[in-house]
Amino acid sequence: MPQNSYLVGLIGSGIGPSLSPALHEREADRQGLRYLYRLIDIDRLGVGPEAVGDLVRAARDLGFDGLNITHPCKQLVIEHLDELAPQAAALGAVNTVVFDGGRAIGHNTDVTGFAASFARGLPDVSLERVVQLGAGGAGAAVAHAVLTLGAGHVTVVDAMPDRAADLAAGLNRHFGEGRAAAATPDALGVLLGRADGVVHATPTGMAAHPGLPFAAELLHPGLWVAEVVYRPLETELLRSARAMGCATLDGGGMAVFQAVDAFRLFTGREPDSGRMLADIAELAGAGAGALG
Repeated sequence: MPQNSYLVGLIGSGIGPSLSPALHEREADRQGLRYLYRLIDIDRLGVGPEAVGDLVRAARDLGFDGLNITHPCKQLVIEHLDELAPQAAALGAVNTVVFDGGRAIGHNTDVTGFAASFARGLPDVSLERVVQLGAGGAGAAVAHAVLTLGAGHVTVVDAMPDRAADLAAGLNRHFGEGRAAAATPDALGVLLGRADGVVHATPTGMAAHPGLPFAAELLHPGLWVAEVVYRPLETELLRSARAMGCATLDGGGMAVFQAVDAFRLFTGREPDSGRMLADIAELAGAGAGALG
């Protein structure tokens, strides 16, 4: 008899506002599945990120079918897994763990999620010169996705120079020398002036971090702007970019398509991404939170 009951969860810090439970459970309801998605917040548990291994083992022993993993545990979880899918191994980060016969297998659906959202929302833009703000966990996934989509060159900009340099070096190892470089925020004026597009992968624009990640006057109509923040769906950056005449992509699509891929990994069933995109448009209007 096919399985029709699932127990999954999300491990991370400050994940109370996450829309993942609603996205997964709504789609499961439509497919006639019993599906419970629990939040496992390390802040509420009073433990540090290094406890992720114990939490993964406990979830496996308790009969969970899988887990999503978010900040700050995406790298730390790797040493506690039995196997990594190629995408997760290349990225050095895991956001989805599937339990299979007692084995814990790590995947990364952030990369495929952003790539699917970008291909759907900005299908015809030039990718010759891309600037990306943010070299954290989401930034690493997005940079891999942009280069996988065929970007000629990505410049990674981060306030922490070492983090940007490490990501650029990893991208060059994976995609070939000369495909990525690192820069500091003071170079943004020059970089954006000659870029085809900019990907924003920092928390700026969320309710807890309002504002713009750089001065609005650096935007120009020839620039496309892609956002990773999804609560709110329209950040101040996207508002400014639209007013300037830029093509834009909000963060809702990435949130949906990474959930689509995780749902498929957990259940083996094909979710309806169109219905889930409608879900997030409704749900994300309710407040402001983080990707995860």
